[in-house]
Amino acid sequence: MGQTSKAGLSRLYRFRQAMDRVMNGVFLFCGIVSIAAVVLITAYLVVAGLPAIREIGLADFLFGTQWASTAAEPKFGILPFILTSVWGMLGASLLGVPVGLMCAVYLSKVASKRAAGIVRPAVELLAGIPSVVYGLVGMMVLVPAVMDVFQLKNGTCLLAAILVLAVMILPSIISVSETALLAVPPEYEEASLALGASKMETVFKVSIPAAKSGIAAGVVLGIGRAVGEAMAVMMVAGNVANMPGLFKSVTFLTTAVSKEMSYASGLQRQALFSIALVLFCFIMIINVVLNIFLKRGEKNG
Repeated sequence: MGQTSKAGLSRLYRFRQAMDRVMNGVFLFCGIVSIAAVVLITAYLVVAGLPAIREIGLADFLFGTQWASTAAEPKFGILPFILTSVWGMLGASLLGVPVGLMCAVYLSKVASKRAAGIVRPAVELLAGIPSVVYGLVGMMVLVPAVMDVFQLKNGTCLLAAILVLAVMILPSIISVSETALLAVPPEYEEASLALGASKMETVFKVSIPAAKSGIAAGVVLGIGRAVGEAMAVMMVAGNVANMPGLFKSVTFLTTAVSKEMSYASGLQRQALFSIALVLFCFIMIINVVLNIFLKRGEKNG
C-alpha cells in the first residue's frame, strides 16, 4: 500500500515537472513572438522609409516646413507634423494627467463603495468607446463650441484636438493609477494618520509617492495613446499642413499618414512610410526617456 502511494506521488511529481516545462516553453514562445513582431515591424519601417529619406535628404525631410506631396514640384517637409504632435501630446498630458490622477485618488481613497461602483464602470466605458466616436462627438459638439467661444471662423484646430486627446487618455491613467494606489500597503497610511496627518495629507504625501511607479506607467500609456491616435484627431484638427498654433488647423504625424496613404504612389508613398518611421522613433524616444526618468526617481527615492 505504501509503495503504491509512493509510486502515485512519483508519477504526480513527474507530471507536474512535465507541465512546468511545457508551460515554460509556451511562455518562452510567446515572448519570442512578441520580440520578433517588434523586430519585424522595425525592420519593415526602416526598409520602407529610408529610400525616401535618402532621396529627399534627412535635413529637408525633418526640418522642412512645407508639405506639398501632390504639387508639380513636391515638397516633403514634416517639421509642422512633428511640432504639432509634440504640442498635442504636451497639451493633452497637461490637461488629462491631473484630472486622471485626481479621479484615481477619488475612486481609491475618497469615494464610497456605492459612488465608486457608479464612476468606475463609466471610466471603463470611456476606454471601450471607439476613437471614431470620440472624433464624431468632437466634430459635432466640441468644434462648434470652440468656434463660438473663441470667435473663430473654423473650429477645427489644435485646441480641439488637444481637448479630444485629453479625454481619450483619461481611462488609461485612471485605471492604472487607481490599481497602483489600491496596492499601497495600508500600514503606510495608518502610520501617517497615527502621526497626526490628515487624510488628504496622507494621500498626497504618502499614498501617491508610494504608488508613483504605477501612476507613471498609467501616464506612459496615456501619452502613448495621445501620440498614436489618428482617427479622432483627423476629424477635429483640420488636416492642414500648418506650423502649429492653438487656433490653427493642423496635421499630426498619424493623420499625415492615414489621410494620404489610400491614393499615394511613388515617392509620396515612400515619404509616408518615412513619416511612420519617424513616428515610431518618436514613440520609442518618449518611452526610453520616461523609463530613464522613472528609474532615476526610484534610485533617488
